[in-house]
Amino acid sequence: MPAQNTLQNANAHDHVELRNLAIVDPIDRNLTKESIYQEEIVSTSTGNVLVAHKGDCKKTVLLTYHDLGLNYISNFQAFFNYPDMKEIADNFSIYHINAPGQHEDAGSLGDEYEYPSMEQLGEQVQEVLNHFNIVKYIGIGVGLGANVLTRHALAYPERVDSLLLINASTSKAGWLEWGYQKRNVSHLRTSGVTQAVLDYLLWHHLGQDYTERAHDLINVYTHYFNGHVQPGNMAKLVEQYIWRSDIPLDRTGATLEMPVLNLVGIHSPHIEDTVNTNGKLAPNKTNWMKIQDAAMVLEEQPGKVTEAFRLFLQGQGYCLKIRKLSL
Repeated sequence: MPAQNTLQNANAHDHVELRNLAIVDPIDRNLTKESIYQEEIVSTSTGNVLVAHKGDCKKTVLLTYHDLGLNYISNFQAFFNYPDMKEIADNFSIYHINAPGQHEDAGSLGDEYEYPSMEQLGEQVQEVLNHFNIVKYIGIGVGLGANVLTRHALAYPERVDSLLLINASTSKAGWLEWGYQKRNVSHLRTSGVTQAVLDYLLWHHLGQDYTERAHDLINVYTHYFNGHVQPGNMAKLVEQYIWRSDIPLDRTGATLEMPVLNLVGIHSPHIEDTVNTNGKLAPNKTNWMKIQDAAMVLEEQPGKVTEAFRLFLQGQGYCLKIRKLSL
C-alpha cells in the first residue's frame, strides 16, 4: 500500500501543513549519553565509524544519520525518548551511524587523515550494513545525514525500504553557503567554535529569529557546541559537505525507488532545498510536508513528526496496531 494513500500529498509542489496535531510537553532534552545502546566501532575502507545500536536483530532495522555539528545523541536521543516515538521504535531494531570523528569524546582525527567525501560516506553506510548483516533498513536522515542516506539509497536501492528525510539538500552548495562555511572551517581549525561558528550552527539548525522562538534550545545547543564537539574533526566534515556534488536525481529518469517522507519546518532555512529535492523524486512515492512552528522539527515538534512518521510507516505496512494521536 503506497504512502500517498495514507498521507494527503502526491504533487511535488503541494504540501501538508500539520497545524492541528496536539503538542506534548515536556520532551527530554538531556544530551547526556544513555546506556541503552551498545556502541561499536566499525572499521571501513575510509575510516572508523561509531555505530550505536539496540533491539532485537530479527526486527526491521531503523537506521539514522545525523546533521552537521551533531551526533546520534544530540540529534536523535531526545526524539527517541518522546513517548509516542518510543512506542514506534519498540517495533524496530535501532542503528545510529555517526560520521567519522563526530561521536562523543572523539579524539582528533589528525591532519594526515583524509576525510571521506559525501559519496564515500554513503559507501560507509553500505559497509556498516554488511558488517551487521543488515539486509534492508528504514532510514531517518537530517540535513547532512539526509544527503548521505539519499546517496546510499540511490546507489543501493535494494537495501533501503523507505526514507524519512529532514531538511534534505540534494544539490551542491551555493556560493553563500560555501563562503560562510569556508570561514567556519578556518575558525574551527585555528580557534575552535568561535562566536561566528556558533551563530552559523544555531541558524543552520534553528533558522531565522531563533532568539524569539527557541530559548531553551538555544541554551542547550550553545552549551553543546561550545563544549562537546571536536573542532578539527568537525572542520573536516563541514569541508566535505560544502564540496558535495549534486545527487543525480531526475523524476523522469533515475530517482529514488522507495517511498520518501520529505519534512521541513516552516522556520527552517532549508525549505527551498527540500522543495528542490522533492521535484526530483517520484510524485507517487513522495510526500513533502511542512511542519508548523518549528525549524529543528525533531526537538520543537516531536509529536507532529512522530504522527507523520507513524502514518508514513503504516502506509508501508508497519506499526498497524498503533492508532492513537498524541494527547
